[in-house]
Amino acid sequence: METLETDLLILGAGVAGVYGALAAEAEGARVLLLSKDPLPSGSTPWAQGGVAFPLDEADLEAHLLDTLRAGRGLVDPAVARSILEEAPRHLERLLALGLPFHPEPTREGGHSRPRVRHLGGDRSGLLLLRGLLARLRSPVLEGYQAVSLLLSGERVAGAWVLSPKGPILVRAGAVLLATGGLGRLFPVTTNPKGATGDGMALAFRAGAILRDLEFVQFHPTALPDGSLISEACRGEGAILLNAHGERFMPRYDPLGELAPRDVVARAVHRERKRTGGAFLDLRPIPHLGERFPTVVASARALGLDPFHEPLPVAPAAHYAMGGVRTDLRGFTGVPGLYAAGEVASTGFHGANRLASNSLLEGLVMGERAALAALGDLAFPKGWEPLPALSLDPALLPALREAMGREAGVVRREEGLKEALALAEGLPLRERPAQEVGREEVEAGSLLLLARLLLRMALLRRESRGGHFREDFPGEGEEAYHLEAQGQEVRRVPLLG
Repeated sequence: METLETDLLILGAGVAGVYGALAAEAEGARVLLLSKDPLPSGSTPWAQGGVAFPLDEADLEAHLLDTLRAGRGLVDPAVARSILEEAPRHLERLLALGLPFHPEPTREGGHSRPRVRHLGGDRSGLLLLRGLLARLRSPVLEGYQAVSLLLSGERVAGAWVLSPKGPILVRAGAVLLATGGLGRLFPVTTNPKGATGDGMALAFRAGAILRDLEFVQFHPTALPDGSLISEACRGEGAILLNAHGERFMPRYDPLGELAPRDVVARAVHRERKRTGGAFLDLRPIPHLGERFPTVVASARALGLDPFHEPLPVAPAAHYAMGGVRTDLRGFTGVPGLYAAGEVASTGFHGANRLASNSLLEGLVMGERAALAALGDLAFPKGWEPLPALSLDPALLPALREAMGREAGVVRREEGLKEALALAEGLPLRERPAQEVGREEVEAGSLLLLARLLLRMALLRRESRGGHFREDFPGEGEEAYHLEAQGQEVRRVPLLG
């Protein structure tokens, strides 16, 4: 069997992984970056919104308040301040690298002022990632999926990887997870095919803590096939209408179409249920074709004409606020294992991510985690691959349908229990890493995460941020986290 060795193994080639690789190679480290899918991969290329950078010192405080407000009491203020204070340095670096950010920032939902910087209109994530990849010297291997981590005692020592030619071993001084979210757990999602929660499952199996999985952000405005209509469209004047042609958002929130995403998603859900549909009218946007070419192309691919008619929209699973619990250096608590980007739970997003804060977090935490990992390199002699989780992928459609129906925008105890019973009845198996393929490992990861998400959604008997319980519509007096480690899911005070 082929064996590779590197200082830092990075799993995932989105913004956090690639930016982390750039930081590590600048320190002279050997870096190996693995991408499960062809480049450009991950959710970053799908990000139509830009990067939220504070405009100046005064705006840093406003940006912090907007982040805290959106996060509904679960944002760690120290974490948010730390990331936002570091943001200007990364903007300066990206500009110095020649990335063509538009000089005029835009305003998106939940932001009190325009501060979101774009590249190429609604292709910001794609152009950002392409720009970073073009400047990377380290190898990026495409079609390589980690199915198991190597453990030496309690330390992560590398990964067992499926390559296009068969399994390989990668021994590493440290591993950085940058594998993205779990959107493919739901039947309608804006996430790419590879968003199957791989890194969360790998970390959990190695002993890391998963936190707040019940907080899933549903993007309010996706087309029927899951194609995203950027939040920036509403920032530029697009309005939401119900099936009767009535504008409805001002009835739900004083900010109207610019309310936080959880508020808009529930409003769209309710109006679809009440009137039979919800539509986004893009016609008020000047220069629509130049400003949002991706949105226009997505609509036309479905036979829709955004220049002459409002587009049908529905909420779609978009972003996981929860994930692998890390500190401000990206450390997971498991020696040799770090995480950054959507796979991680730093405390920056709380119960509801503020628009365009995710790419910023990917930049800041990607660099921090990579540099912290370089200070924690070790190459133990003995190691063992953990068994891989496996599920027959033919069983996934039933699981996804139950998750969409019972754990979507609106939840109730009876439905959550039904979905959990289905998830716990599916055969999740442990198998030797050398005996599994990509699809069954992905299905196994999704089933593990479904069980944990549903258990957390049942335990959180309140409505907060991306988690809305119709049977507990009010926000509880005490904010707390839910954490899973091993067989236990526990409630943890904010300062716990």
